[in-house]
Amino acid sequence: MYNIEDYNYELPPGLIAQVPALRRDHSRLLVVDRLRKSFSDCNFFDLPTLIQAGDLLVVNDTRVVPARLFGRKESGGRVEVLVLEHTASTKKGPATRSCLLKSSKRPKKGSILFFDSGISGQVREVLGNGLVRIQFSGNGSVDSLLEENGYMPLPPYIKRGKKDGYSQLDRERYQTVFSEKKGAVAAPTAGLHFTQELIEKLEDAGISIARLTLHVGYGTFGPVRTRDIRKHHLGEECYRLGPETTEAIARTRDKGGRVVAVGTTVVRALETSVAPDGSVLPGEGKTDLLVTPGFSFRAVDALITNFHLPKSSLLFLVSAFAGLDLVKKAYSKAIEKEYRFYSYGDAMLIV
Repeated sequence: MYNIEDYNYELPPGLIAQVPALRRDHSRLLVVDRLRKSFSDCNFFDLPTLIQAGDLLVVNDTRVVPARLFGRKESGGRVEVLVLEHTASTKKGPATRSCLLKSSKRPKKGSILFFDSGISGQVREVLGNGLVRIQFSGNGSVDSLLEENGYMPLPPYIKRGKKDGYSQLDRERYQTVFSEKKGAVAAPTAGLHFTQELIEKLEDAGISIARLTLHVGYGTFGPVRTRDIRKHHLGEECYRLGPETTEAIARTRDKGGRVVAVGTTVVRALETSVAPDGSVLPGEGKTDLLVTPGFSFRAVDALITNFHLPKSSLLFLVSAFAGLDLVKKAYSKAIEKEYRFYSYGDAMLIV
């Protein structure tokens, strides 16, 4: 269960969702019962009938930055940059950020790059595997440039051209209705299925919602290069868990309700914050928690999650929660029934 090959599977390319469902809550939902080892086909808008009054949904309110920039080199060649570090500041002046850089030739230290709005960047460090440190300078701030001219940092399996007309759709739909705290370079995709109407129905059904923040970083989606998955290293991601959420968790537990994590990011933030006595403590910091089979879950009772890439750390976590064999069966069933996979795809509820 710790061999990376145990987490491989074949997916027909046609099942990789390229656009979101017409309505957020009209995606499909595969319900996986860990106790009964059973599966049920539902829709996401059925959620209020699938979890119980007194349960608590915990969501991630991180906001995705449109962090993808297109520019050119001094030679005129095209470059694509994904800015990985973000601040709330829009202050003008030089700012150095970690970035992923994609170009036809490997970048060299000192290279100058040109972007829109009179902003340029100089490669100050080359760190390997496409990672660089770029110092941005010019008429405005890099943060303002991203908000005005940046593209959403969609994963590479969602195919987009620079002028294919999807930019505005992606700015809206690759963002959850909970999104508030700017800082992520990828969406917490389990939250993409919620609508305000569905939230009201959940609350009417006696199901509460609490929030935390975990800014999804590149490390969550970085390739796993070790055969033993326990040796994989996740990059650190910033999180904040406020007292209002930990108090809601304590109340839910006291009354016999379940804590339902909306996404793997929520699982990692909550399980990072568990005290020795089993309570969940408020706090903020960075987590690099890697969850693999054998992990003892102490904060989370049920999980809503999308279908994840083969050999990914996200698939390790889901397999740790539901059991590798059951997850393999669930994925096989989802492929057989032509569920849509990955970020813009359908979801699972694991109870």
